[in-house]
Parts: sequence; C-alpha cells; structure tokens
Amino acid sequence: MEQKIILHIPHSSTNIPLMDGFIVDGNFLTKEMLKLTDWYTDDLFYSHEDEMIKAEFSRIFCDPERFTDDTQEIMSQFGMGVLYEKSDDGKVIRKVTPNLKRSVLNDFYWPHHKKLSEAVNNQLNHFGKALILDCHSFPSKPLKRDLDQSPRRPDFNIGTDSFHTPKYLIDLSKSFFDNAGYTLGIDWPYKGSIVPLEHYNRNKNVQAIMLEINRALYLKEPTNEKSEKYLKIKKVTNSFIKTIKNNI
Repeated sequence: MEQKIILHIPHSSTNIPLMDGFIVDGNFLTKEMLKLTDWYTDDLFYSHEDEMIKAEFSRIFCDPERFTDDTQEIMSQFGMGVLYEKSDDGKVIRKVTPNLKRSVLNDFYWPHHKKLSEAVNNQLNHFGKALILDCHSFPSKPLKRDLDQSPRRPDFNIGTDSFHTPKYLIDLSKSFFDNAGYTLGIDWPYKGSIVPLEHYNRNKNVQAIMLEINRALYLKEPTNEKSEKYLKIKKVTNSFIKTIKNNI
C-alpha cells in the first residue's frame, strides 16, 4: 500500500441543498457563487492515485473551512462565518437561527469533517503520518471582504501552519514554482491550512499545506469560462502534487 496525499477540496461545489433562511433569490446566489466558488478545483487537483475529500455543497451554504464558533472565526465579523449571512458586498442574504445552524452543521459540516478525519487517521494508522493538501483558487482582484486588499497578487499562493507545515514543504514549493516560472506568495494573500481539530496543534505527524491558484491563470475572468491555459495549469498543479508525493 502506497501513502496517499489527502486532497481537501472545500469550495468547488455550487450545490445549495436547502434554501431555508435565504432571503435572496436564486439569481442573486448564482452571481455570488460566480465570485466565491473555487471553480474547477475538483478537476485541477484531481489525482486518481490520492484521496480526494470534496465538499458537496457550496461555501455560501456552509463553509467547511470556517470555525463553527463565531468568536474564533475572523470572517464572522463580516457575516461570513460557517453559515454565510451576508454577501461579499455586505448585503444580508440569509437569516440564520440557532436551530438552522445546528441542523446544517449536523447534516453537512460535521459529516464532511468526519470524512477528512477518517482519511487522516487511515494514513496515520498505515504510515504513521498524513499529509493534507488544501486545494483552492482565488480571484485576481481582491474581494471586498478579503483581509488582504493589495491589488498585486501572485500566480500561486501557499498557506502554512506554524505547527503542521514543515519547512521542507515550504522550500519544495518555492523551488517548484520558481523553476516552473511562476510567482509564489507564502501566506499571501491567504494563509493557513486545514487540519482536523482532533490533531490540530497536537500531532506533528499530521502535515498540511494549502495551495491556491490565481484564477486569471485558467479562467476568463470575471466569468467562470475556462481559458486556453486551463490544461497547462492543470498539468502544473498535477506536477506539484507528484513532486510533494515524491518527497513525503
């Protein structure tokens, strides 16, 4: 049995399983999803050799990368905590009651995290270590609610964690994208990487790094139409995955 990379893909879906609480129509949500969805990351990062954990619901419905406790989640101040209540422009899009939040967390958020935890624990049981690659993309121009508003953005961005991201993964990423001819942001414009809570800041054998792709590299922004460079960027991403795997 060969060790697998766990590819976590949280923001590629446009599925909204329940409209409970939403006070805007489907057209508004479609326009918002155009801005917020990590388009095609389930394909760009696809690897039949590794394990893919994909959220089957839109981040607008439930964001699996947000803390459930609003006091711990920095984006909750903008109404974009684990259940989005406001759009990127600040418009109220949803009324979230305690019962609705509890229901969505129990039916969608926690089952997703259970899958991630099971994948990590399976790798730990077989190999004594696990590696998560958190798979994202980002718009070439900052969203209104982005914490980093710098108009200058890199081609790719890695997000790190001081406890769970070893130096060799950072150095490997720097070398890879430099050799490939792309600019790389380190925790810029986005930082961090997901780790199951049961292992967070506890088990260094659970390693994690996030990779974000600038959408201008593969989309005809501001649309979600694939550009002529799409397949090239997919190959670059697949090569990065293989490079990491060869150095685990």
